Amino acid sequence: MTQTTPAVEIKNLVKDFKTSFRNQKLRAVDGVSIRIMPGEVYGLIGPNGSGKSTTMKALLGLVVPTAGQCTIFGQDSLKVDSRNDVGFLPENPYFYKHLSGAETLRFYGKLCGLKGKALEARVSELLALVDLEGARDRRLGGYSKGMLQRIGLAQALVQEPRLVILDEPTAGVDPVGSRQIRDLILTLKERGITVFLCSHLLEQVQEVCDHVGIIFRGKMVKEGRLEDLIAIEDQTEIVLKDASPELIAQITALVANSAGTTLLHTGKPRTTLERLFLRETTQSELP
Repeated sequence: MTQTTPAVEIKNLVKDFKTSFRNQKLRAVDGVSIRIMPGEVYGLIGPNGSGKSTTMKALLGLVVPTAGQCTIFGQDSLKVDSRNDVGFLPENPYFYKHLSGAETLRFYGKLCGLKGKALEARVSELLALVDLEGARDRRLGGYSKGMLQRIGLAQALVQEPRLVILDEPTAGVDPVGSRQIRDLILTLKERGITVFLCSHLLEQVQEVCDHVGIIFRGKMVKEGRLEDLIAIEDQTEIVLKDASPELIAQITALVANSAGTTLLHTGKPRTTLERLFLRETTQSELP
């Protein structure tokens, strides 16, 4: 594998499910393609029932594609070995509520082959990473939703994966817990870990993702770099520092020759991911 090998590559993914009505098929995912390079944070967004979770399950080998292919670091995702470098946090992770945070991570660490001092060091490291050191001996039955999501993220990191897949990581979490999880995602990015998350919380995706895909009724309707997607193509903005009202009035002619004025930024003004999402999904409903 080379540095140019994508962490995730989904090519023309199609997934049909049988329905109980005259054995008709429901197409949950229709020709979706995604490429995520190592170290990137990619957000797949869409309304409920759009095919986000099915796409993730196909990547994880939990469902078999009807057509197309999914690979993880160059390996077919249907092969068990492809998941050695993957950590996964489902939307509603299940934990044994009578275990403490430390006991939970110790359990998953043993499943991954850790033991002794290496296991205890990893447990302590992960509890510190997700800011749960003070709750390490508290039973999970007494954890808040946000704390459960953070311990879930910690267990997804036990085997030091290169790719972390997060399904609605902040669903049902209060604003403080949501911020903590977003900060954790940014920490993973700083460590060079690739993150693939799906969510319908657009503001959060906009804060952490490098690339975004909008999926609607099983089809990818928009995909690319976040900064490119939210740029307003037919407008240009100029940001000045300490500019006088007179200069602003004559900006085009004077800015290049004006002493004491700093041109801080030129480029495309930004819309919001929410407006882009609504525009794309509304257009897709039109005949």
